[in-house]
Amino acid sequence: MMAAEQRLRSVNFWSGVTVLCLTIAGALVGIYQLNQVLTDEQQVPLAELNVEGELQYTANEEVRKALTAEPLGSFFTADVNELRRRVEQLPWIQKVSIRKVWPDKLSVYVTEHKPVAMWNGDRLINEQSDVFRANIEQVDTALPQLFGPENAVEETWKEFNRVQQMLAVNGFQVRALRLTERFAVSVVLAQGIEVKLGREATLERIKRFIDVFPSIVEHEKSKNNEIDTVDLRYDTGAAVAWREAKSES
Repeated sequence: MMAAEQRLRSVNFWSGVTVLCLTIAGALVGIYQLNQVLTDEQQVPLAELNVEGELQYTANEEVRKALTAEPLGSFFTADVNELRRRVEQLPWIQKVSIRKVWPDKLSVYVTEHKPVAMWNGDRLINEQSDVFRANIEQVDTALPQLFGPENAVEETWKEFNRVQQMLAVNGFQVRALRLTERFAVSVVLAQGIEVKLGREATLERIKRFIDVFPSIVEHEKSKNNEIDTVDLRYDTGAAVAWREAKSES
């Protein structure tokens, strides 16, 4: 009797172990199959790609091509950070936001750089004083030319705005500004006149330029020559240089 009970308990134990093993095996197979489905682009594909944003210099198709240059992955495996990096490689793109929308949509919002000035002859500056490289010929309007130390982009842009605001009130337009390594300032006006302001008291020197400019224009040399430079790096007055006027052909 005792032997029969022991055999029964043994059978029940191994039956339980077998059921447990089968359950675990079934769960593992299920997880594997589910993983196969989730990672299979054919099973859960990203079928819709929606690109939004105020794009002026970048075509929607360029964004799409950048995203699909390599496989996107499935809805669950697509790496949003990697996809963002692909789009940010485009020259005019400043910022990219990407999110997945169930069940099969990838929503992409793109922000472009807004160029405000040229930087050191071969690059552009945006509104946040970030330097970027893009096709300058795509810019419709003539941008001011800024030249300065590579570590002083923000300072150069701020100095340009200060000088431009003051001169604009009096009808002058700054075409270019140069900030030297020692932070000395000189500007070129739309008329082609270079105004040297130096390192100190630049606003006071601009006021002086505005005051003396009518007298410079009326000077005898201005009748047959063009004003070349006005040097205001003095406590008082200004040094003026003229160049021979270009003959009209």
